[in-house]
Amino acid sequence: MNLFLLLLIPVLTAAGIFMFPTRQAGRVALAGTGIQVLLSMVLLGLYIQARNTGDTSAFIFQSRIAWFPAFNIEFYTGIDGISLVMILLTAAVVFSSVLVSWKIETMRKEFFILLVLLSASAYGFFISLDLFLMFFFLELAVIPKYLLIGIWGSGNKIYSANKLVLMLMAASALVLVGLLGMYYNSGGGTNSFDMLRIAQSPLPVFIQKVFFPFLFLGFGIFTAIFPFHTWVPDGHSSAPTAASMFLAGISMKLGGYGCLRMAVYLMPDAAREYSWLIVLLSTIAIIYGAFATLMQTDLKYINAYSSVSHCGFVLLGIGMLTPSGISGAVIQMVSHGLMTALFFAAIGMMYQRTHTRQVAGLGGLLKVMPFIVTTFYIAGLCSLGLPGLSGFVAEMQVFVGSWEHPGIYYRIATVLACMSIVVTAVYILRALGQSMLGPFGRSSFSTLEDASWNEKLAAIVLIAGILLIGLAPFWIRSLTDPGTNGIMEQLNRIAALN
Repeated sequence: MNLFLLLLIPVLTAAGIFMFPTRQAGRVALAGTGIQVLLSMVLLGLYIQARNTGDTSAFIFQSRIAWFPAFNIEFYTGIDGISLVMILLTAAVVFSSVLVSWKIETMRKEFFILLVLLSASAYGFFISLDLFLMFFFLELAVIPKYLLIGIWGSGNKIYSANKLVLMLMAASALVLVGLLGMYYNSGGGTNSFDMLRIAQSPLPVFIQKVFFPFLFLGFGIFTAIFPFHTWVPDGHSSAPTAASMFLAGISMKLGGYGCLRMAVYLMPDAAREYSWLIVLLSTIAIIYGAFATLMQTDLKYINAYSSVSHCGFVLLGIGMLTPSGISGAVIQMVSHGLMTALFFAAIGMMYQRTHTRQVAGLGGLLKVMPFIVTTFYIAGLCSLGLPGLSGFVAEMQVFVGSWEHPGIYYRIATVLACMSIVVTAVYILRALGQSMLGPFGRSSFSTLEDASWNEKLAAIVLIAGILLIGLAPFWIRSLTDPGTNGIMEQLNRIAALN
């Protein structure tokens, strides 16, 4: 299959939105993102078929086109199971985002164009095997994020948009330094951005130790690593619902994916050297994020700070450098993407009707909005790790992988991370009880309407993903384990050489 279709469909969708009348913009966007969902499912089937017929390549469906030959930059693409599940996540979240935004009125065409172009940048990032190409798609997503928050946001939206862009651009600058360090020190006598080539000819240990912090910290900022997480609550609180769904569901996953693909896979010696620091920062993020969430009274801030904590589990699993830990980190990225997108969708539905996100100002919503409240409950219970939902599978996988590391320092970090579950249960159950149960927060709430057809469909798509992982996790493990094993083989091979 030609992976270029993943980029072509969003671009054609954006062109269609531009050409059709404004009133048709939502339908064109929905059709285009629906095709993306179907294409991702076809890709899944072809990938499984290729693996079952004996294709053992690390990455399949590879395509290579010279882009800037003078610098050995190529439009080089391919996927493994890890990138495939991220593509499936992107398709589901963007499709749901369009449904949730069905009734948007302000600059309707421009809104949907920016949203579908964001999906193209995410697909491009996940399929890239050329490091410069990956960086290109990472940067391509920044401007649409800024515009979505700055134009369609609420509250102090200009400040939030500026802060998000400045912090992400600073993170990108760090990533670029790390990329150039690898490029100019790649083996074979020819500078290269080819990921597989760099992996086969490991960089000198000294070079790894120098440039690893740039890459990991740069991508870590995208993943809300402590203490560079402050763009997350401000950005989410001001962003429109669809942008919040993409920021938390997809954009933060670019950081985790980049940490895994570039930093750990291509600099395994440095990854082992700095693993203690990664574990320390991720543990702080988990605990700090949980307690910070406990202090919030705005539903969007609750979800934003909880995302800091949950993304800490991604970095914790990566930092442990164990097979189960890395596998858990990947599953946590997908689980959190579905869960937090569902959370923001439910919050947006409630805010559209009640015009408040303050927990104290809500109450009694279960009586009049049973579907929306049920959606909110599922997202909340997934967040606290209820068995049967994806959050339980992901977090247990991270905990098991973390405990596999024999060092006492790593065992203590695991115990502290596990303790955060109690704090998570407190703030989730409190928010659910105060805002959804009891008497009406206002008398006008008694006349509110439940979810419309488009909102129900958006929620069902995301809930289906949460249940598929929570009730039958073997399918996602079967997809991601070969990629995880490839990363571990790289780590073990380098350790054996040393």
